[in-house]
Amino acid sequence: MQPSRREFVKWVTASGIALSMSRLGSAEEAGFAARETLPGRQNWNPAANGAGRIDGVAKVTGAKLYASDFRAADLSGWPATTSHAILVRAPDATHVYTGMDLARLSGALKPSVVVTAEDLAKIGTRVPEFYAGDLFCPVGKTPLYLGQPVALLIFEKFDAFDQARLALRDGTFVKFGEETGPVVGPNYGAFRFTRVAGPTPDAPDVYSPVKNGWVSPGHFQDSDRPIWARLPIPTGRAYAEAATHGEQIRAELAASNPAVLVLDREFETQSVDPMFLEPEGGIAWYDAGTKNLELVLGVQSPYETAEGLAYMLGNARVPFKPAHIKTLFAYMGGGFGGRDHTPFPLYVALAAIFLPGRPVRLAQDRYQQFQGGIKRHAFKIRTRIGVDRATGKISGFAADHVLDGGGLANFSANVASVGAIGAIGIYDIPKVDITTVALHSRGVTAGSMRGYGTLQTMTALEVLIDEAAAALPLDPIEFRRRNALKTGGKILTGNTYSVSVRTPEILDKLSNHPIWQQRTQEKARGGQQGGIVVGTGVACATKNYGSGADCSRSTVEIDPQGRIAIHGDHVDMGTGLGTALANRVATYLGGVADEVTVHEVDAYGALALVTSGNSYTMNQATQDAAAKNPRWVPAISSATFASNGAHVGTQAAAEAARVIFRFGLWPAALDLWGIAPTHPTAKQWEAARWKDGQLIMPGLAPLPLPAVAAKAHARNGVTGAMAHAFSRWGWSRATFPVVAGQTWTADIDALAVRRGGGKYVRLDRSSVKFPPTDNNRFGKVYTTTCGTSVRVEIARATGALRIAKAYSVFECGKALVPEVVLGQAQGGFAMGVGYALFETLPPYEGGPGNGQWNLGQYLVARGSDLPLRDLEIEVLPPVTPDEPPKGMAEVVMIPVVPAILNAIFDATGRRFQSLPVTQSMLKGVLA
Repeated sequence: MQPSRREFVKWVTASGIALSMSRLGSAEEAGFAARETLPGRQNWNPAANGAGRIDGVAKVTGAKLYASDFRAADLSGWPATTSHAILVRAPDATHVYTGMDLARLSGALKPSVVVTAEDLAKIGTRVPEFYAGDLFCPVGKTPLYLGQPVALLIFEKFDAFDQARLALRDGTFVKFGEETGPVVGPNYGAFRFTRVAGPTPDAPDVYSPVKNGWVSPGHFQDSDRPIWARLPIPTGRAYAEAATHGEQIRAELAASNPAVLVLDREFETQSVDPMFLEPEGGIAWYDAGTKNLELVLGVQSPYETAEGLAYMLGNARVPFKPAHIKTLFAYMGGGFGGRDHTPFPLYVALAAIFLPGRPVRLAQDRYQQFQGGIKRHAFKIRTRIGVDRATGKISGFAADHVLDGGGLANFSANVASVGAIGAIGIYDIPKVDITTVALHSRGVTAGSMRGYGTLQTMTALEVLIDEAAAALPLDPIEFRRRNALKTGGKILTGNTYSVSVRTPEILDKLSNHPIWQQRTQEKARGGQQGGIVVGTGVACATKNYGSGADCSRSTVEIDPQGRIAIHGDHVDMGTGLGTALANRVATYLGGVADEVTVHEVDAYGALALVTSGNSYTMNQATQDAAAKNPRWVPAISSATFASNGAHVGTQAAAEAARVIFRFGLWPAALDLWGIAPTHPTAKQWEAARWKDGQLIMPGLAPLPLPAVAAKAHARNGVTGAMAHAFSRWGWSRATFPVVAGQTWTADIDALAVRRGGGKYVRLDRSSVKFPPTDNNRFGKVYTTTCGTSVRVEIARATGALRIAKAYSVFECGKALVPEVVLGQAQGGFAMGVGYALFETLPPYEGGPGNGQWNLGQYLVARGSDLPLRDLEIEVLPPVTPDEPPKGMAEVVMIPVVPAILNAIFDATGRRFQSLPVTQSMLKGVLA
């Protein structure tokens, strides 16, 4: 049974481990903190539009920010010498593992310590439930998957480590015996999403997941596939109802009806690597005398990582059980989901535990990252779509998805459900039936990655939409326009979006853009030249953001000189979160922060938060009872992923800044203006604005920020605020007694304040409204939309494809940092090109699990493959000036892939139903 976080913390304390999650090392706070603190306005270089990056100089000049940069000598208080470890992985998953050829590592290459499954059993480690399976494959068992670790080799000298690393690269070091075939495991998750709309748009659904609940199929027997048909057994009636409606939808699509265009197609997507710039790495030191374990890591989920480390070692025997674990979190050179709940930190900790007294660095090179890093799921998709020929409206849709989850469950079940829910994209379809299953296999583990299943399913969808438009025939954009979901329309799960839906605007932008307007002339130009074929493609996609249990914690402070400091618990994965925090806080406090720290997860003790239960599965009664404790929240911390940085990661900081302004700076400004608290103007604080570092109020003299801050401190007003925010498809909202006789209501559920230069004091909320637990059935209510058009030129003789021009248009609410938004869109375009045309990993033997893969075999998009000077990015302005930021970092990748495929069809007349579409495939079509 998965313990609640509250129960977990109690258990950790009872077992004798004090768990600490911090950016600051106990022995060297100044050094590590200084490296990980962004310099704020000291390196502020705003562009003409007022944007800028506070982290830009540090990152491009090679400041020691990233986890893999650190050695023991960089961490004051640690021993100066760094030892090194190698994680040995199995390149075979169909034969019994019999051991390692350690004789090859003799003399100077001999490791100081070898750690195996037997050693873990002896000291009493446990595997955190999320990573269920053997941390090391034991001798005598067949590995669960290709690339499963079998041992840690630890070397005290770098030269020995370096030579051994090269000596082991040929893949023959790990030995195998009897052939058993792959280990067969249960699937990771299976769901059916069925919706039958009511007779009118305003009528209740006949059936939907929100109305009737989420369902999974039953089984007659052990099988690697679920049985989707309705079973003749008394249990599972909820599923049987979904199956009845679903099979009726499929029967209607299968019926011979000349008035309905029906297309039945299959599509396959490939396994790919996140290919972040910095492979996973970390360093750890276990002081056996004090029983302190310290680690430097770069992960997307700091809170859960620290919990997992404590759980793994919580029952270990002396002297392998630390009394205290301190995790220090550094920046990451990219994540893309591949560092969200990765087991790699567990091995970093084990390396230190088994060589006490010596800091040990475990860092993967690119070969090792390919062999063991989390991958994107490969999908097999079958889709059927029905379109009324007279109206061009989609009448029915059915699809079946099979995901290859690889060796560990990771987030496979979640990816399956998100991909299924997103499978109808931007469209309003009255009858939908989708089945999805994530399977265990011997492949390298697949998990979260940018797009999270929707990239796969929406690529298949948008290619099919183009084919349907051609068959009707209708202009592809007009066909999309006729079927686009409108504001207030219901999505697959049966709920509506709670944010703006701007698909019509985006489709109009695509339609009116020169790339689309000139497509006929450009195609003719290609025909006249003879050596090339030219095609234009378009696609439009929507992507949810948020997980349904998102949290953020932040502290914001201002000193008497007007200097601002921000501390946040979300992680910067290259997404510019630090700058986003600075910009959002500047709206309320009038200046760019002088220092910003991110991934700081242990700086909020004043809130004294507690939690219990599972925020995804608890019922309303449980939540209501728990909420009576003013310190209780549904979840304390959550992982950072691409689409929740701006929306979630800055929320607590923004609300903390509002508290400082309202109860610190605003009363101070009234004093400076000589306005009494009882004067009507005193209630007009929302009308005040900051401009060029001065507080502006109509009819009053501008006030510089330092003067206002100094007065706030002198008055002992609120000069610091610490807040916690929680979202379950809507923010928690609570009321707090900030000053005598005045309360404050905001989209947070915990608050502590500092007055003047004093200490933080928790304010117990007087009321709170957490989002209803029933929201867990929604699937998604936050979404952003992106459309892309591309023009390609393909050489007839060679099949070489050039993207001549491209255009992406999307919306993201209020763009906190326009430069970062632009960078995300450009990066998303490049990733989409790589996914469509180059990147692929064989799933099993011959694939990355054999340890032989590097960038020589794995092709990614390079500058020469991209329209560097001919990519136009347009960001729609917010609907209203105060529209909140939306998560857009994932959606900007998705339509790129089908737009390229649709352009290839326009150029060649051939529709490709699998990825990637390589140069040799194009040459074969054009020969």
